Amino acid sequence: MDARPLILIVEDEREIAKFIDLELQAEGYATDVAYDGVTGLSKFREHAPDLIVLDLMLPVLDGIEVAHRIRKTSNTPIIILTAKDSVDDKVTGLDAGADDYLVKPFSIEELLARVRAHLRRVNPAVTGEVRVADLVMNLEGREAFRDGRRMDLSAKEYELLDLFARNPGKVFNRFEIEEKVWPEYTGGSNVVDVYVGYLRKKLEANGERRLIHTVRGVGYVLRED
Repeated sequence: MDARPLILIVEDEREIAKFIDLELQAEGYATDVAYDGVTGLSKFREHAPDLIVLDLMLPVLDGIEVAHRIRKTSNTPIIILTAKDSVDDKVTGLDAGADDYLVKPFSIEELLARVRAHLRRVNPAVTGEVRVADLVMNLEGREAFRDGRRMDLSAKEYELLDLFARNPGKVFNRFEIEEKVWPEYTGGSNVVDVYVGYLRKKLEANGERRLIHTVRGVGYVLRED
């Protein structure tokens, strides 16, 4: 089971939805995307996300109605993301049950900060630590330590290690890893193998025992042997 906070993005502008999706994944979140209100409600009920980024001007069912229906059964944080910037629009959105309101065009850094703030409010543990053996992942600071030694990781190295550390014992095939860490790739490269090699060198720089293991014919797993 994926231990990462799940964020549902309900946004009909596909380029914006994809941009938010990639940025949230880069921050270590699991994501799901819907392009209209009815599909958004269906995915909310099916997957019970930890937070929702919700556009107001949606086809089929608008964002105000989506927020109303969600609030009847759940206190899941809702961040409205919309081009409507009048005071009346903001009041309507907040009265519908939204927790926050961000106007387009927006700063992705501000959206990410608001996501972190609302997740801390409902579940302080999501910005804590993940520990596997002597590996410690500082989720808020995006740092990784091996036996107290801080490792200098690139953004993609951290994302890959974060994926493994949040799912110890789970075997990931190369396609699954590419899909989660390099969604912009279409397959056919050896990027996963190369980055696993990078990580192993940094994880074992002081002669520490191996944590990322190869499962022949399948992929990779992080476990303590």
